[in-house]
Amino acid sequence: MPTSEIPTTEQCKNCEETFDASFEYCPYCGQETADNLTIGVLFSNTIDNYISIDARFFRSFGTLMTKPGVLARRFVDGKRLKYLHPAQFYLFISVIFFFIFSFTIRKADNQVSEAIKKGMEQEINFDSIPIKQDSLALAEAKKVLKKSQKTIGLTDEELREIDSVMATDPEIATLDFGLRREKLDSLIAAGAPLDQKIKAMGMKEDADAFTRRFYTQILKFYEQRGGGILQALYDTIPVAMFLLLPLFAVLLKVFYWKPAIFAHHLVFSFYFFTFIFTTFSTILLVNKVWEIPIWLEVLICFSFVIYLMLALRNFYKSSWVGAFFKAGIISFLYTLFILPVAVIGIVMVAFMLY
Repeated sequence: MPTSEIPTTEQCKNCEETFDASFEYCPYCGQETADNLTIGVLFSNTIDNYISIDARFFRSFGTLMTKPGVLARRFVDGKRLKYLHPAQFYLFISVIFFFIFSFTIRKADNQVSEAIKKGMEQEINFDSIPIKQDSLALAEAKKVLKKSQKTIGLTDEELREIDSVMATDPEIATLDFGLRREKLDSLIAAGAPLDQKIKAMGMKEDADAFTRRFYTQILKFYEQRGGGILQALYDTIPVAMFLLLPLFAVLLKVFYWKPAIFAHHLVFSFYFFTFIFTTFSTILLVNKVWEIPIWLEVLICFSFVIYLMLALRNFYKSSWVGAFFKAGIISFLYTLFILPVAVIGIVMVAFMLY
Protein backbone atom coordinates (compact mmCIF):
# COMPACT_ATOMS: atom_id res chain seq x y z
CA MET A 1 0.00 0.00 0.00
CA PRO A 2 1.59 3.26 -1.08
CA THR A 3 2.12 5.75 1.65
CA SER A 4 0.74 9.19 0.96
CA GLU A 5 3.11 12.11 1.19
CA ILE A 6 2.68 14.20 4.33
CA PRO A 7 2.20 17.86 3.34
CA THR A 8 4.82 20.16 4.82
CA THR A 9 3.73 23.36 6.47
CA GLU A 10 5.47 26.58 7.40
CA GLN A 11 4.76 29.18 10.07
CA CYS A 12 4.63 32.86 9.16
CA LYS A 13 7.12 34.90 11.16
CA ASN A 14 4.83 37.91 11.07
CA CYS A 15 1.36 36.60 12.05
CA GLU A 16 2.51 33.13 13.21
CA GLU A 17 -0.17 31.35 11.17
CA THR A 18 0.70 28.04 9.46
CA PHE A 19 0.29 27.40 5.74
CA ASP A 20 1.57 25.18 2.95
CA ALA A 21 5.32 25.46 2.46
CA SER A 22 4.88 25.87 -1.28
CA PHE A 23 3.34 29.34 -0.80
CA GLU A 24 5.64 32.27 -1.55
CA TYR A 25 3.49 34.66 0.46
CA CYS A 26 1.53 34.18 3.66
CA PRO A 27 -2.18 33.81 2.75
CA TYR A 28 -3.16 35.52 6.00
CA CYS A 29 -1.01 38.68 6.15
CA GLY A 30 0.70 38.74 2.75
CA GLN A 31 4.29 38.81 4.02
CA GLU A 32 6.90 37.10 1.82
CA THR A 33 7.94 33.69 3.17
CA ALA A 34 11.60 34.01 2.18
CA ASP A 35 13.61 35.89 4.79
CA ASN A 36 16.20 37.46 2.48
CA LEU A 37 16.83 40.75 4.27
CA THR A 38 19.85 42.21 2.52
CA ILE A 39 21.05 45.82 2.28
CA GLY A 40 19.61 46.08 -1.22
CA VAL A 41 16.22 44.73 -0.14
CA LEU A 42 16.19 47.03 2.88
CA PHE A 43 16.73 50.22 0.89
CA SER A 44 14.57 49.16 -2.04
CA ASN A 45 11.70 48.49 0.34
CA THR A 46 12.20 51.88 1.92
CA ILE A 47 11.99 53.58 -1.44
CA ASP A 48 9.02 51.50 -2.53
CA ASN A 49 7.08 52.04 0.68
CA TYR A 50 7.82 55.69 1.37
CA ILE A 51 9.00 57.29 -1.86
CA SER A 52 7.39 55.11 -4.53
CA ILE A 53 9.35 56.25 -7.57
CA ASP A 54 7.31 54.28 -10.06
CA ALA A 55 4.66 54.85 -12.69
CA ARG A 56 2.37 56.37 -10.06
CA PHE A 57 4.85 59.13 -9.36
CA PHE A 58 5.26 60.19 -12.98
CA ARG A 59 1.53 59.90 -13.59
CA SER A 60 0.82 62.04 -10.52
CA PHE A 61 3.55 64.56 -11.35
CA GLY A 62 2.36 65.12 -14.90
CA THR A 63 -1.25 65.58 -13.85
CA LEU A 64 -0.30 67.92 -11.00
CA MET A 65 1.74 70.24 -13.19
CA THR A 66 -0.50 70.37 -16.26
CA LYS A 67 -4.03 69.93 -14.87
CA PRO A 68 -4.58 72.07 -11.74
CA GLY A 69 -7.00 70.50 -9.28
CA VAL A 70 -7.64 67.39 -11.43
CA LEU A 71 -5.28 65.14 -9.44
CA ALA A 72 -6.98 66.04 -6.16
CA ARG A 73 -10.41 65.57 -7.74
CA ARG A 74 -9.53 62.11 -9.03
CA PHE A 75 -8.10 61.05 -5.68
CA VAL A 76 -11.19 62.22 -3.81
CA ASP A 77 -13.43 60.46 -6.34
CA GLY A 78 -11.77 57.15 -5.51
CA LYS A 79 -9.06 56.73 -8.18
CA ARG A 80 -6.31 56.23 -5.63
CA LEU A 81 -4.23 53.27 -6.78
CA LYS A 82 -3.18 55.08 -9.97
CA TYR A 83 -1.72 58.09 -8.12
CA LEU A 84 0.53 58.85 -5.18
CA HIS A 85 -1.10 59.51 -1.84
CA PRO A 86 -1.25 63.32 -1.38
CA ALA A 87 0.66 63.31 1.93
CA GLN A 88 3.29 60.97 0.49
CA PHE A 89 3.66 63.12 -2.62
CA TYR A 90 3.97 66.27 -0.49
CA LEU A 91 6.58 64.64 1.76
CA PHE A 92 8.70 63.50 -1.17
CA ILE A 93 8.70 66.86 -2.98
CA SER A 94 9.28 68.84 0.24
CA VAL A 95 12.32 66.67 1.06
CA ILE A 96 13.74 67.44 -2.39
CA PHE A 97 13.02 71.16 -2.00
CA PHE A 98 14.63 71.51 1.43
CA PHE A 99 17.61 69.44 0.30
CA ILE A 100 18.22 71.85 -2.60
CA PHE A 101 17.43 74.85 -0.42
CA SER A 102 19.95 73.71 2.21
CA PHE A 103 22.85 74.58 -0.11
CA THR A 104 21.53 78.11 -0.56
CA ILE A 105 20.82 78.62 3.14
CA ARG A 106 24.26 77.30 4.09
CA LYS A 107 25.95 79.97 1.99
CA ALA A 108 23.62 82.67 3.28
CA ASP A 109 24.14 81.51 6.88
CA ASN A 110 27.91 81.87 6.52
CA GLN A 111 27.53 85.38 5.10
CA VAL A 112 25.04 86.48 7.78
CA SER A 113 27.09 84.94 10.60
CA GLU A 114 30.23 86.69 9.35
CA ALA A 115 28.43 90.03 9.12
CA ILE A 116 26.99 89.69 12.64
CA LYS A 117 30.38 88.67 14.00
CA LYS A 118 32.11 91.71 12.50
CA GLY A 119 29.41 94.01 13.78
CA MET A 120 29.54 92.63 17.32
CA GLU A 121 33.33 92.69 17.48
CA GLN A 122 33.60 96.33 16.50
CA GLU A 123 34.51 98.46 19.47
CA ILE A 124 32.00 101.24 20.08
CA ASN A 125 33.63 104.47 21.07
CA PHE A 126 30.94 106.16 23.08
CA ASP A 127 32.98 109.34 23.44
CA SER A 128 32.88 109.76 19.67
CA ILE A 129 29.09 109.84 19.62
CA PRO A 130 28.06 113.48 19.71
CA ILE A 131 25.48 114.07 22.41
CA LYS A 132 24.26 117.63 22.49
CA GLN A 133 21.85 119.22 24.91
CA ASP A 134 20.25 122.50 24.12
CA SER A 135 20.56 124.06 27.57
CA LEU A 136 18.63 127.16 26.56
CA ALA A 137 15.71 125.11 25.32
CA LEU A 138 15.70 123.03 28.51
CA ALA A 139 15.77 126.11 30.68
CA GLU A 140 12.90 127.64 28.71
CA ALA A 141 10.88 124.45 29.07
CA LYS A 142 11.42 124.47 32.82
CA LYS A 143 10.14 128.06 33.05
CA VAL A 144 7.00 127.16 31.12
CA LEU A 145 6.34 124.19 33.40
CA LYS A 146 6.78 126.31 36.54
CA LYS A 147 4.41 129.00 35.24
CA SER A 148 1.80 126.40 34.24
CA GLN A 149 2.24 124.25 37.35
CA LYS A 150 -1.15 125.04 38.86
CA THR A 151 -2.96 124.92 35.51
CA ILE A 152 -1.53 121.52 34.64
CA GLY A 153 -1.98 120.26 38.21
CA LEU A 154 1.63 119.33 38.90
CA THR A 155 2.79 119.01 42.49
CA ASP A 156 6.16 120.33 43.64
CA GLU A 157 7.48 116.76 43.91
CA GLU A 158 6.37 115.88 40.34
CA LEU A 159 7.98 119.05 39.06
CA ARG A 160 11.26 118.15 40.77
CA GLU A 161 11.16 114.67 39.19
CA ILE A 162 10.64 116.16 35.72
CA ASP A 163 13.48 118.60 36.37
CA SER A 164 15.83 115.78 37.40
CA VAL A 165 14.98 113.76 34.30
CA MET A 166 15.63 116.75 32.03
CA ALA A 167 18.95 117.33 33.77
CA THR A 168 20.10 113.72 33.52
CA ASP A 169 23.22 113.21 31.44
CA PRO A 170 22.39 110.93 28.47
CA GLU A 171 25.91 109.53 28.62
CA ILE A 172 24.96 107.61 31.78
CA ALA A 173 22.90 105.12 29.76
CA THR A 174 25.65 104.48 27.25
CA LEU A 175 28.22 104.26 30.03
CA ASP A 176 26.09 101.66 31.83
CA PHE A 177 25.81 99.61 28.64
CA GLY A 178 29.56 99.78 28.10
CA LEU A 179 30.33 98.69 31.66
CA ARG A 180 27.75 95.89 31.48
CA ARG A 181 29.22 94.58 28.23
CA GLU A 182 32.74 94.79 29.64
CA LYS A 183 31.69 92.85 32.74
CA LEU A 184 29.95 90.22 30.63
CA ASP A 185 33.03 89.77 28.45
CA SER A 186 35.19 89.27 31.53
CA LEU A 187 32.78 86.68 32.94
CA ILE A 188 32.75 84.80 29.64
CA ALA A 189 36.54 84.84 29.47
CA ALA A 190 36.76 83.54 33.05
CA GLY A 191 34.31 80.71 32.32
CA ALA A 192 31.79 81.95 34.89
CA PRO A 193 28.58 79.98 35.56
CA LEU A 194 25.50 80.67 33.48
CA ASP A 195 23.61 82.36 36.33
CA GLN A 196 26.32 84.96 36.85
CA LYS A 197 26.49 85.82 33.18
CA ILE A 198 22.75 86.25 32.63
CA LYS A 199 22.46 88.30 35.84
CA ALA A 200 25.22 90.54 34.53
CA MET A 201 23.07 91.02 31.45
CA GLY A 202 20.31 92.46 33.63
CA MET A 203 18.05 89.48 34.40
CA LYS A 204 16.22 89.85 37.71
CA GLU A 205 16.38 87.29 40.50
CA ASP A 206 12.65 86.48 40.33
CA ALA A 207 12.56 86.02 36.54
CA ASP A 208 10.26 83.27 35.27
CA ALA A 209 11.35 80.27 33.20
CA PHE A 210 10.55 81.91 29.85
CA THR A 211 12.52 85.08 30.69
CA ARG A 212 15.43 82.99 31.90
CA ARG A 213 15.38 80.98 28.66
CA PHE A 214 15.25 84.19 26.64
CA TYR A 215 18.30 85.65 28.40
CA THR A 216 20.12 82.33 27.97
CA GLN A 217 19.48 82.39 24.23
CA ILE A 218 20.65 86.01 23.97
CA LEU A 219 23.82 85.03 25.80
CA LYS A 220 24.33 82.10 23.44
CA PHE A 221 23.81 84.40 20.47
CA TYR A 222 26.35 86.85 21.92
CA GLU A 223 28.94 84.19 22.71
CA GLN A 224 28.68 82.56 19.28
CA ARG A 225 28.58 85.97 17.57
CA GLY A 226 25.35 85.01 15.81
CA GLY A 227 26.85 81.93 14.18
CA GLY A 228 24.25 79.43 12.92
CA ILE A 229 21.18 81.58 13.61
CA LEU A 230 20.01 81.33 10.00
CA GLN A 231 20.53 77.55 10.03
CA ALA A 232 18.33 77.30 13.14
CA LEU A 233 15.65 79.25 11.31
CA TYR A 234 15.93 76.93 8.33
CA ASP A 235 15.57 73.83 10.53
CA THR A 236 12.25 75.16 11.84
CA ILE A 237 10.65 75.93 8.48
CA PRO A 238 9.73 72.37 7.33
CA VAL A 239 7.71 71.66 10.47
CA ALA A 240 6.11 75.10 10.32
CA MET A 241 5.09 74.62 6.69
CA PHE A 242 3.51 71.27 7.51
CA LEU A 243 1.49 73.00 10.26
CA LEU A 244 0.53 75.85 7.95
CA LEU A 245 -1.01 73.48 5.44
CA PRO A 246 -4.12 72.71 7.55
CA LEU A 247 -4.69 76.45 7.96
CA PHE A 248 -4.92 76.72 4.20
CA ALA A 249 -7.48 73.90 4.29
CA VAL A 250 -9.45 75.88 6.89
CA LEU A 251 -9.64 78.82 4.47
CA LEU A 252 -10.91 76.47 1.77
CA LYS A 253 -13.54 75.19 4.18
CA VAL A 254 -14.71 78.74 4.86
CA PHE A 255 -15.21 79.52 1.17
CA TYR A 256 -16.43 76.07 0.16
CA TRP A 257 -18.52 75.04 3.15
CA LYS A 258 -20.91 72.61 1.50
CA PRO A 259 -19.16 71.04 -1.55
CA ALA A 260 -16.62 68.99 0.44
CA ILE A 261 -15.66 67.70 3.86
CA PHE A 262 -12.49 68.87 5.60
CA ALA A 263 -10.52 65.79 4.51
CA HIS A 264 -11.17 66.75 0.88
CA HIS A 265 -9.84 70.24 1.55
CA LEU A 266 -6.70 68.68 3.04
CA VAL A 267 -6.20 66.59 -0.10
CA PHE A 268 -6.46 69.73 -2.21
CA SER A 269 -4.00 71.56 0.10
CA PHE A 270 -1.44 68.75 -0.02
CA TYR A 271 -1.39 68.74 -3.80
CA PHE A 272 -1.38 72.55 -4.05
CA PHE A 273 1.59 72.90 -1.70
CA THR A 274 3.32 70.09 -3.57
CA PHE A 275 2.98 72.17 -6.74
CA ILE A 276 4.45 75.23 -4.95
CA PHE A 277 7.43 73.26 -3.62
CA THR A 278 8.00 71.75 -7.06
CA THR A 279 8.05 75.21 -8.64
CA PHE A 280 10.44 76.62 -6.02
CA SER A 281 12.72 73.59 -6.44
CA THR A 282 12.86 74.26 -10.16
CA ILE A 283 13.68 77.93 -9.55
CA LEU A 284 16.54 77.02 -7.20
CA LEU A 285 17.99 74.54 -9.69
CA VAL A 286 17.76 76.98 -12.59
CA ASN A 287 19.42 79.69 -10.46
CA LYS A 288 22.43 77.42 -10.11
CA VAL A 289 22.97 77.67 -13.86
CA TRP A 290 21.32 80.95 -14.84
CA GLU A 291 20.28 83.71 -12.48
CA ILE A 292 16.56 84.28 -12.92
CA PRO A 293 15.63 87.98 -12.95
CA ILE A 294 13.68 89.25 -9.95
CA TRP A 295 10.75 90.33 -12.10
CA LEU A 296 10.42 86.82 -13.49
CA GLU A 297 10.48 85.28 -10.01
CA VAL A 298 7.74 87.71 -8.93
CA LEU A 299 5.74 86.79 -12.01
CA ILE A 300 6.09 83.11 -11.16
CA CYS A 301 4.82 83.77 -7.65
CA PHE A 302 1.77 85.58 -9.06
CA SER A 303 1.17 82.58 -11.29
CA PHE A 304 0.37 80.59 -8.15
CA VAL A 305 -2.87 82.58 -7.90
CA ILE A 306 -3.76 81.65 -11.48
CA TYR A 307 -2.97 77.99 -10.76
CA LEU A 308 -5.12 78.18 -7.63
CA MET A 309 -8.01 79.67 -9.59
CA LEU A 310 -7.88 76.85 -12.17
CA ALA A 311 -7.52 74.25 -9.42
CA LEU A 312 -10.53 75.60 -7.52
CA ARG A 313 -12.64 75.49 -10.67
CA ASN A 314 -11.63 71.90 -11.50
CA PHE A 315 -11.81 70.53 -7.97
CA TYR A 316 -14.92 72.26 -6.61
CA LYS A 317 -16.69 72.62 -9.98
CA SER A 318 -16.79 76.34 -9.32
CA SER A 319 -17.72 78.98 -11.87
CA TRP A 320 -14.98 81.05 -13.47
CA VAL A 321 -16.09 84.19 -11.64
CA GLY A 322 -16.34 82.42 -8.29
CA ALA A 323 -12.96 80.72 -8.73
CA PHE A 324 -11.34 84.03 -9.72
CA PHE A 325 -12.58 86.00 -6.69
CA LYS A 326 -12.13 83.18 -4.18
CA ALA A 327 -8.58 82.46 -5.38
CA GLY A 328 -7.71 86.13 -4.97
CA ILE A 329 -9.30 86.45 -1.52
CA ILE A 330 -7.80 83.20 -0.22
CA SER A 331 -4.34 84.20 -1.46
CA PHE A 332 -4.73 87.68 0.06
CA LEU A 333 -5.82 86.41 3.48
CA TYR A 334 -3.19 83.70 3.62
CA THR A 335 -0.34 85.98 2.52
CA LEU A 336 -1.20 89.05 4.57
CA PHE A 337 -2.50 87.48 7.79
CA ILE A 338 -1.54 83.84 8.24
CA LEU A 339 1.99 83.93 6.79
CA PRO A 340 3.20 87.02 8.78
CA VAL A 341 2.00 85.48 12.05
CA ALA A 342 3.66 82.22 11.05
CA VAL A 343 6.93 84.01 10.23
CA ILE A 344 6.97 85.67 13.65
CA GLY A 345 6.28 82.32 15.27
CA ILE A 346 9.01 80.61 13.25
CA VAL A 347 11.56 83.29 14.20
CA MET A 348 10.64 83.04 17.89
CA VAL A 349 10.77 79.24 17.93
CA ALA A 350 14.03 79.21 15.97
CA PHE A 351 15.59 81.69 18.43
CA MET A 352 14.41 79.76 21.49
CA LEU A 353 15.77 76.50 20.02
CA TYR A 354 18.96 78.11 18.70
